Amino acid sequence: MRRVRYEKNGGPEVLFVEEAPVPEPGPGELLVRCEAIGVTLPAVRKVRESKEPAPLGGEVAGSVVALGPGVRGFAVGDRVTGLAFTDGYADLAVLGQAMASHVPAGVTAVDAVALVRSGLVARGACQAGRVEPGESVLVTAAAGAVGGLALQYARNGGASRVVAAVSDAAKADFVRGLGADEVVVYGEASWGEPVDVVLDGVGGELLGPAVRALAPGGRLVAFSSGGGSVDAFELLVRSASVIGFQMAAVARNQPERYARWREEQWELFRARELRTSVHATIPLAEAARAHAMIEGRMNLGKVVLLP
Repeated sequence: MRRVRYEKNGGPEVLFVEEAPVPEPGPGELLVRCEAIGVTLPAVRKVRESKEPAPLGGEVAGSVVALGPGVRGFAVGDRVTGLAFTDGYADLAVLGQAMASHVPAGVTAVDAVALVRSGLVARGACQAGRVEPGESVLVTAAAGAVGGLALQYARNGGASRVVAAVSDAAKADFVRGLGADEVVVYGEASWGEPVDVVLDGVGGELLGPAVRALAPGGRLVAFSSGGGSVDAFELLVRSASVIGFQMAAVARNQPERYARWREEQWELFRARELRTSVHATIPLAEAARAHAMIEGRMNLGKVVLLP
């Protein structure tokens, strides 16, 4: 089978395709023939920043071709989606059954990878921020896959004002179409009237303006892999708080909640209360082009690789 790897850190140009043995699913694991692979910002950052090369995990959707010992609730031929922690940029990938879910009939593999993980992160970030009806919410990276779904969750949850923060004003029409009332650009001196909750999927240098965008008693939810630091004095003068959120921790420590959120998300999708946005579908062999899109902040929605 083919897989995408890198042997040294750097930009998209360090990615290459190689032939590799088909992996064997271990206990509690599924082997999936990939039909679509979602490209995530954490994967892009891993290639650029990690100290040593590591397998490129990712969101995958496809059909089960083999089962490891002890698997329950799945069969060969089932269509599934989930997060692969080892080689996800590949023709075949291994999923742990705890991270896998069935894809309903009529849903494409591309929609599945654009919805499931990104939507769960968006839903979890809203819940971590305790977003209440009538409150105002600002979402960073609002034109990305997670951000676009977070805008919809905030709007559907009754937020009185939804603000999209983006890297370029050219993305304004796109995020307004997903439910944003207002659009701000990262480099602007002010992000407008303060908000009750900021959902931050970028981190780094954006944490400063994100905290300053909070109203008194506001909450910042940090769910980015970008790290960064927060000025404690800025929190003090606003009586504000910062909350960390990681979807993997919910899946690992609260599997029943994780499963319930997944089912609720499929219901919202079927009812057309959530919709996916796919910026581009790109052949697996051109993974470098997909990473360049993410690094260049060019995407409006999800970037998907097709094996």
